[in-house]
Amino acid sequence: MTAELVRGQNHTLPQTRLEIRVSAGSPVVAGATLGDERGTVRGAEWIAHPASHRVPGLEVSRQAAADHRLAVDLDALPAEVHRVTVVLALPMGAGRPVSFGAVAAPFVAVTGLDGTEIATFTLTGLDTESAVSALELYRRQGAWKVRAVGQGYAAGLAGLFADQGVAEAAETAAAIQEAVASGLARSVTPPPRTTEGERVRHPAGPAAAGAQAPAPPVPEAQPAEPLGDPASARTEAPGGGPIDYAHPRRQTSAPPPPPPTAPPAAPGQPPRPVAGDATGWSMDERLYNQIWGMFEDLARAVAAYRSAVDFAESRMDQELDRALSDPRNRIGGAGDRAREAARAKRDELTGRAREALERDLAQLAAESAVVEPALPAAYAGWDNPVWHAYRVPMEIPMALRLGDLRLGEAPDLRIPLLVRLPLERGIWIDSGRTASEAAASTTGDQLRGLAVETAVTLAARLLAVYPAGEFSVHVVDPAGSAAGQLSPLVGSGVLAGPPAAGAEGVASVLAHLTRRVDLVQMAIRAGAADALPPDLDTGEHLLIVNDFPHGFDDRAVTQLRYLADEGPSVGVHLLMVADREDARAYGPVLDPLWRSLLRITPVADDHLADPWVGHAWTYEPLRTPQGSRVLEQVLALVAEARRGGRR
Repeated sequence: MTAELVRGQNHTLPQTRLEIRVSAGSPVVAGATLGDERGTVRGAEWIAHPASHRVPGLEVSRQAAADHRLAVDLDALPAEVHRVTVVLALPMGAGRPVSFGAVAAPFVAVTGLDGTEIATFTLTGLDTESAVSALELYRRQGAWKVRAVGQGYAAGLAGLFADQGVAEAAETAAAIQEAVASGLARSVTPPPRTTEGERVRHPAGPAAAGAQAPAPPVPEAQPAEPLGDPASARTEAPGGGPIDYAHPRRQTSAPPPPPPTAPPAAPGQPPRPVAGDATGWSMDERLYNQIWGMFEDLARAVAAYRSAVDFAESRMDQELDRALSDPRNRIGGAGDRAREAARAKRDELTGRAREALERDLAQLAAESAVVEPALPAAYAGWDNPVWHAYRVPMEIPMALRLGDLRLGEAPDLRIPLLVRLPLERGIWIDSGRTASEAAASTTGDQLRGLAVETAVTLAARLLAVYPAGEFSVHVVDPAGSAAGQLSPLVGSGVLAGPPAAGAEGVASVLAHLTRRVDLVQMAIRAGAADALPPDLDTGEHLLIVNDFPHGFDDRAVTQLRYLADEGPSVGVHLLMVADREDARAYGPVLDPLWRSLLRITPVADDHLADPWVGHAWTYEPLRTPQGSRVLEQVLALVAEARRGGRR
């Protein structure tokens, strides 16, 4: 029976291998400190945090997230450790909440490895605090107990660490926040939430089967950085008016469950996959939630497999160490028999884990086979026949497909990478050389060309999924180096104007979009949306910047940073094609810019992390089929609809 704790209450722990699950309404940093019998943290090596996520017996997330799973093996803790304190903190940054009083009360649960809850605690009553000691696992008379703490600190992590006796509390807190900030641009936006705060996911996924694999001594933690709640509505002008950036399909009540569309599977057989088999108000929303469920299922299935393999290797090493530590086993065949037995046990465990993974992958592959053909244009790849029946929509969809994601254990299984619309952060297409195999086999000029082509296809998809006249694209190409790749946009006439060239062109476009952001923000703050100038386009705008920082002076760089920070909330979005090395002369001045953008690559690269177990996912951009003219045909229909709207 689960013990629902209140502040100060304790409960005996029936086992020593545990998970601590954290659920919050917005991203939080989750860590843990180890204390001696007096509760003192003896040094930075006794703190598990995103910059150092593993200590003996403990593993925490490597990024901030709205959901965490911390892994604890109390038997593996150093003998001097008598206390484990679970710590939560708010990540620092512009636009982020500064105190727990401004966010939903975090919920913390101590569970067994099978997910059974042992004790739970909801951290209510927090106000100005930005860091909090949530739970405490402590040793008492040879047994371990959990105590609900809920002690908040207005001084943040620095104050919390100082209270626990950390010598360099401020420096440690600053290093943690820097590690969190550095991981912002790596993360895939997390899936949506219902009004109850639970993740919406495909209910018939194979994650449970993967969980049957043997667990490691310290189970996989769940590092990730969800960048804001994707279900949150955009800024809306007070009192109504023509400016409303709230997503039209974001409801305020829980969506209905999926309708029964397939007969139940036979006993002992996996459920039959059905497209749209997830909760949601519409088929598009159900497909969106189903795709995120598949993404999570694959993440957890592979995590279970990798954990089982690590456990099998660790167990084999431990058995060999024990066997060979006895001098008698080093003579004759005893040592060889011990090695053979240990390796046989390792092979048995890894074989069982692989069988579980193969079952999960087969189920996911079958689900993908029925989901992919059913996707609407916004979620579909360019090779999907839905584009041949394309018509300009009357309203924007929930999300847009940016590319595909895959893991090494399942190279043929690709999960669509969907981002919510309107875009909640800009995108950076990295045209520089990376360590990936695909980038290593591509020249620098080819990478830059592919990066611009990727930007063009993304812009075309955005234009295609918005109603006619409600999305404008501006291009800055100071040196004119991308004229060939930009020709589909220029030739179709869908751009707001010719690509801006030279320093003057850059300054003109940036000034125009900066003015728009300023005016809309002032109108929203004043509640006077109707007073906007009649020539102001209140639709969504996308600025494509090529070859940054060529053609940018200090003023232009400042304006670009302003657009990246303030633009998304009022409908101005940034799509940069840049090599960070080209801008190294600016030093740390541009670090906030790079961190504010979602980084993708023009070739396959494993640089994106998930919000559950922190896998390095391989991202693949969307390409039009060889010889296909689907891109030109779609842009022609968009241009025709725009001309019809102007008449």
